[in-house]
Amino acid sequence: MTNPTVQAYAELQAAFDHYNARLFDGQLPFCLITMQREARTYGYFSSQRFVHRHDKSTTDEIAINPAYFAVVPLLEVLQTLVHEMAHAWQFHFGKPGRRGYHNKEWADKMEAIGLMPSNTGKPGGARTGEKMADYAITGGRFMQATDELLTRKFSVSWLDRFPPAHHVDGTPAAVNEDGDELGELVEAGTRNRSNRVKYRCPICSTQVWGKPELRILCGGDDCDAAEFEAVG
Repeated sequence: MTNPTVQAYAELQAAFDHYNARLFDGQLPFCLITMQREARTYGYFSSQRFVHRHDKSTTDEIAINPAYFAVVPLLEVLQTLVHEMAHAWQFHFGKPGRRGYHNKEWADKMEAIGLMPSNTGKPGGARTGEKMADYAITGGRFMQATDELLTRKFSVSWLDRFPPAHHVDGTPAAVNEDGDELGELVEAGTRNRSNRVKYRCPICSTQVWGKPELRILCGGDDCDAAEFEAVG
């Protein structure tokens, strides 16, 4: 049986190595990649967070929140990783802004590697600020590197069966027809947060609304994790 710890962290390390080579010219030093359930964030960068017990060397941390793996597209997980890698680049080769502030140097680097910084996560948002999201630039370096990565059948294999009810931006992950949040989600396939599709369990007929191309498993006692079917 595959060791889930080894598999999960090896996948994140493989993505880091790929983007380091393609977007940062291999300049970024190794760091300690962790999975942290930090509330209301997809990830964070913490410089020199860890020290080696014996030789006293230090290393940075890039944390990724696994709670969202099941409710955001794989593309968004990879964007989060690269977003934090841009912070690592700025720490080692640039001049970071005050704690928590995303300054112009960071924004320029993000845009150069194919991610447009935006405080709204959409076109037209501010490029700098305290809390920043981003979106992939069509045809940009990030998308080119990601297309290459995905041709290698890259995946994030382990998903939280009981993910958060809301995304970082506050939108529900999935709701039923009464607007109640529910669902045992498996894999999202789109960044579209505005459209909603109705899904129905083929066993108990429970219905939920969620983003297009979701896969949802029913948590009913008699449904044996049956996959919901799109019905509208």
